[in-house]
Amino acid sequence: MFNKLVLFTATVCAAATWTPASMMKVKPVAAVTPSPDGKLVVWTESRALMEGEKSEMLVQLWLGKTDGSSRFQLTSGDKSATAPAWSPDSKTIYFLRGGQVEKIPVDGGEAEAATKFAGSVQSFDLSPNGKWIAFTGRETDKDDEAARREKRDFKVIDENPKNAALFVQLLSSGKPRKVASGPWHVANLDWSPDSARIAFETHPTPGADDGPIADVMEVEVETGNVRAIATTKGTESSPRYSPDGKYIAFVHIAGEAARVLRGSRVALYTRANGNVRDLPASHDESPQIVGWAKDSTRIYFAESRGTRSELYVAPVDGPITTLYAPTSGTNTGVTLNATATHFGMVSQTPNEPAEAYVLDLASNKPVRVSEANTGIPRTGIAETRLIKWKSSKDGKEIEGLLTLPLGYQAGRKYPLILNIHGGPAGAFNEQFIGNAAIYPIAAFAEKGFAVLRPNPRGSSAYGRGFRNANVNDWGGGDYLDLMSGVDEVIKQGIADADKLAVMGWSYGGYMTNWVITQTSRFKCAASGAGLSNMASMWGTNDIPGLIDEYFTGPWYDQPQRYENLSPLFHAKKVTTPTLFLHGEQDFRVPITQAYEMHNALERRGVATQMVAYPRTPHGPQEPKFLQDVMQRHLDWVDRYIQ
Repeated sequence: MFNKLVLFTATVCAAATWTPASMMKVKPVAAVTPSPDGKLVVWTESRALMEGEKSEMLVQLWLGKTDGSSRFQLTSGDKSATAPAWSPDSKTIYFLRGGQVEKIPVDGGEAEAATKFAGSVQSFDLSPNGKWIAFTGRETDKDDEAARREKRDFKVIDENPKNAALFVQLLSSGKPRKVASGPWHVANLDWSPDSARIAFETHPTPGADDGPIADVMEVEVETGNVRAIATTKGTESSPRYSPDGKYIAFVHIAGEAARVLRGSRVALYTRANGNVRDLPASHDESPQIVGWAKDSTRIYFAESRGTRSELYVAPVDGPITTLYAPTSGTNTGVTLNATATHFGMVSQTPNEPAEAYVLDLASNKPVRVSEANTGIPRTGIAETRLIKWKSSKDGKEIEGLLTLPLGYQAGRKYPLILNIHGGPAGAFNEQFIGNAAIYPIAAFAEKGFAVLRPNPRGSSAYGRGFRNANVNDWGGGDYLDLMSGVDEVIKQGIADADKLAVMGWSYGGYMTNWVITQTSRFKCAASGAGLSNMASMWGTNDIPGLIDEYFTGPWYDQPQRYENLSPLFHAKKVTTPTLFLHGEQDFRVPITQAYEMHNALERRGVATQMVAYPRTPHGPQEPKFLQDVMQRHLDWVDRYIQ
């Protein structure tokens, strides 16, 4: 059996279609935005530039008809164009490039500046009457620039946050005017139907740990008068006016501000009397508002359900219903045009790469409008199955995605890679396995590996109770969910119990670190941006509040719990060869977490390697680094599993 497996793997690799280099050619698609008249649609396509000294993603706008009959590239040049938005008359597209808003006519012509802001525009929105543009940004601080030049650019931590303010300008004049600023940072914004007011979201600072502390405010454009719409101890975000102007919908998390553990709902603010009420809870209690129906009687929102994502309808009065659910794959980045007739979305399946789609509300049938990845080969794509199993902890049902080796033959056992997602409230969904991603699933499968991607307790998309089931229990029930999944694939006769590997990023890196302290069944491991010492993690990362939520308090109130749940304090048990990959500019999980675990293993004589990526935050951004990460994962499992 061993010889047969080696021959099979070698045969596949000899004519490999899927390698890290080839996967970098798959183009990400995003920002699918139909025009108000429903005839045209704009979206972005990205490609990796990796020639010579370049290592970046270049994003350009594409324009097409909503029936999918034609398309062409709208922007060009060496700077990325992002965040497209339509003028109300459907004749002009506005977008971000180089920190400013630009505009380009759809019937031909060159792009030109729409703003000349003395700073960098972060987000923007056009008024319904087509006269104004509102944007968020922070004016350039000349004192800061001088301090950098003179080498006195020291800073006091948590002092003078770089908060963005809200600006408006007449499109005809090009002179911005600040209409809202304060001891808060402005984020999402939305114009009222009469173009007289703007609802906007505020946070104490732009810092990641202040993300859950959000309120909704409103400003009168003419006077600059600001008033509170929703400012509870909970979280209020993503405001959207109803077309008739009677309501403002927003996402609401009741109680104390929380990041993931408290469920969120769509809430309604009634402008006539100031009353606020929550709409019924959705399946996962994590709705993302897409927009309003044109008659203002219902709200559309997107939400994940298991390994897929669906589009729902929440009436102003009544129960939530499903508007559109894919039979396979997932839809992301859902938008709704200004007249509420067409949705834009990015759709993909495990076997089909991402493309832009438009869903006409009248037909409720999505139409592909892009051809970003139609030239990508469909050969060499292995089968991916949705499987379910019972956890050995308590019989809870767990599901995950199992990608079989290419050319899988029933009755033959294959090496298995356990791939663990981040979060911890992340979730694996049915995306294309050939995407350029940290874990090259298609390449693993083509080399003869099966890959199991479980969604253990703590994952999103399965309801609030499931998402909260690992509070104070990292490495407990979730670990048993993962091991039960591995046992299930072995039981099915697919996985070879003597040829197992484990890997994950972020929380998946934490779980990888944890797994190798609990068992020696895995022949090798790869921990990406993984947590190892929970006390030092709490004191150095940019979202300590998240750890407070999961561990119900800071480390100094319960040092023993933090120690017990830290892989580093169990490092003496590790015998598994482990690869550590980490970004040097990672503030979410500082690189010291990898150094601590790597050094502990190296001191003990365990085979280990660590790779540090300069300029890199919590995940690889530069294409050359991403390709290197993929290749190192392939090489590591090849080294230890033959």
